[in-house]
Amino acid sequence: MATLLRKIGLIRLHNRDTEDPKHHHNHRGGGGGQQSASLRGKGGAKSGGHKQQQQQQQQQQHPGGAGEASPGPGKGKGKRAAELASRDKLPQPAAGAAGAAGAGGPRERAAGARAGPGPAVAAAAVAAGGSLVPAARQQHCTQVRSRRLMKELQDIARLSDRFISVELVDESLFDWNVKLHQVDKDSVLWQDMKETNTEFILLNLTFPDNFPFSPPFMRVLSPRLENGYVLDGGAICMELLTPRGWSSAYTVEAVMRQFAASLVKGQGRICRKAGKSKKSFSRKEAEATFKSLVKTHEKYGWVTPPVSDG
Repeated sequence: MATLLRKIGLIRLHNRDTEDPKHHHNHRGGGGGQQSASLRGKGGAKSGGHKQQQQQQQQQQHPGGAGEASPGPGKGKGKRAAELASRDKLPQPAAGAAGAAGAGGPRERAAGARAGPGPAVAAAAVAAGGSLVPAARQQHCTQVRSRRLMKELQDIARLSDRFISVELVDESLFDWNVKLHQVDKDSVLWQDMKETNTEFILLNLTFPDNFPFSPPFMRVLSPRLENGYVLDGGAICMELLTPRGWSSAYTVEAVMRQFAASLVKGQGRICRKAGKSKKSFSRKEAEATFKSLVKTHEKYGWVTPPVSDG
């Protein structure tokens, strides 16, 4: 009887387990969750122990502590600033090197632009006696000079009294031969011109690069004159032909009329002395004389200088 009851109890337990799978699943799941939880606990313990070992190794390698092993933001910025300062102290590249670097990235091109012309280029320009004048500015000065002289030629061609006429030397717009056809008809110079069959007084004008802001260089070519503020080599003593007395408003016609008046005022005459009258003026002598008289007048002003100064 007892054996039979035990069998019946076992059968009921078996039926209950087979008829309620949820209970069976929960029973097994609970066991699995406990098993997984225990495994996670073991894994976490292992990883934590591994991290502690790594930290101990780092501390042994860097006794200064973790703060020295990984510098903070402030120390990183200081190191970056030191690198930039050392890079700025490097010598600037020459012009060729800067041009080659221009093909690189934006940072290299910007560095080349800040460097400017290399020292080799500047030294070559100084050795050649030149200056670093921009080409655009020089071209602008040439255009201003050309336009002004073209207008001057047109105005002279329209003169009704034929006071002066102009011929270009070797077709150069900047080198003129000017013929002065008239002076005061009551002057002794006019009488000399009539007696020697001199139709005009020939002068040469050369215009500098910065004309009309600087005066032209003017000298007498023929005939050989005496007095009338005409000096050795055909140089002309007139304040308005000097940088201090010049104005960009002066025209060639106005300068020539002033010269004609100074000839008469200074009692200019055509030289008739034998031998001397046929000797022509030279440009080199005229330039030297003009520089000397300008220096003298800068010292004493535009008055008659002492005889000792010539």
